[in-house]
Amino acid sequence: MDNPAARTIILSMTYDSDILIVGGGLNGPATALALARAGLRVTIVDALPPETRRNDDFDGRGYALALASVRLLDRIGVWDRVRENSQPMLEIKVTDGRAGEAPSPFLLHFDHAEIEEGPMGHMVEDRYLRRALMDAVAENDLVTLRYSDTVVDQSVEAVGIRVTLSSGNTLNTRLLIGCDGRSSGTAERAGIKRTGWAYGQTALVCAIAHEKPHNGIAHQLFLPPGPLAILPLPGKRSSIVWSETAERAAAFNGLSDADYLEVLRPRFGDFLGEISLEGQRFTYPLSLSIANEFVADRLALVGDAAHGMHPVAGQGLNAGLRDIGALAQVLGEAQRRGEDIGAIDVLRRYQEWRRFDTATLALTTDLSNRLFSSDNPLLRVARDVGMGAVNALPGLRRRFIREAAGLTGELPDLMR
Repeated sequence: MDNPAARTIILSMTYDSDILIVGGGLNGPATALALARAGLRVTIVDALPPETRRNDDFDGRGYALALASVRLLDRIGVWDRVRENSQPMLEIKVTDGRAGEAPSPFLLHFDHAEIEEGPMGHMVEDRYLRRALMDAVAENDLVTLRYSDTVVDQSVEAVGIRVTLSSGNTLNTRLLIGCDGRSSGTAERAGIKRTGWAYGQTALVCAIAHEKPHNGIAHQLFLPPGPLAILPLPGKRSSIVWSETAERAAAFNGLSDADYLEVLRPRFGDFLGEISLEGQRFTYPLSLSIANEFVADRLALVGDAAHGMHPVAGQGLNAGLRDIGALAQVLGEAQRRGEDIGAIDVLRRYQEWRRFDTATLALTTDLSNRLFSSDNPLLRVARDVGMGAVNALPGLRRRFIREAAGLTGELPDLMR
């Protein structure tokens, strides 16, 4: 900042926006809104057309948003847009079992009444959250969204980064943020490698309607092939995330709806009465994929572009929202101090903040999946006794509840 020549260069540069975000899914718009709160001008490049993003057909997908994530969405002007279509998660029950058998009597039971802050989180369908983010972006004068376009090249300049789009346009920006998923082209073009492995499991995702009310209770049932999550949606409906071996999942997904339900019923049980399918069915392979670096020259990665992990704890989107809160805070503070927000020393503050938390979460989900996706009798006894012991200790149980609500660790200001 004390170099007169450098100051002249900075003053002569023309930026199309302060920050350019690649990816228009959930993390991209949320990042833009968080950065706009700090007075930064943001451009989002989205590969999909707006009519695809705004499709309001119910497809069965939903997100378990921790309380800390709800706070962030509230502060960036999104939560009030989805509140009426959300379902509070009042309790979480974690059990061990086998298909067609009663669950183990040893369980973890988390009740929101044990903490002062309220529900541990809320379930929100993808269609509502997606449209709420789009509406908030459209109303924000500091955010520009370019639909049906992709980034094909990026080059770091002396005090900025130049991006070439598939449309032929070029844009200059101070900082490029990749919110473009596990196969992030933003990271690849920057030469950032990834570490990870496949689990040999596939998640089957759908929504079901059921005869009895769920009473706001989320269930996590650990079965030998993989976990089954039953997450409450508004009304007598629940979202299902069901992990199976890749081979079995492919066979199940190829079944008719009626036959699919016949396979699901013995795993699901009858505690909610009769069940039926609602919306579409999805599958996606499960793996661990962590970027070796979250930042590079004039570049930062957020969400799945930085880290993709097993959905066993339902923390994928929540981890991405923590990234957003941390990055927005680091960049906002740098901007107020007159620092270059794209400088690598500024970006490394974000990486140092998020890296340990992300590595810990990835390790926890990986070990949980390996520990519980086994029918070994000794392991079954050990994990059942462990869950029973945690459940019997109020102090430890309360810590797990706060963890589920996203209230532990170094929280960004947007999540406090």
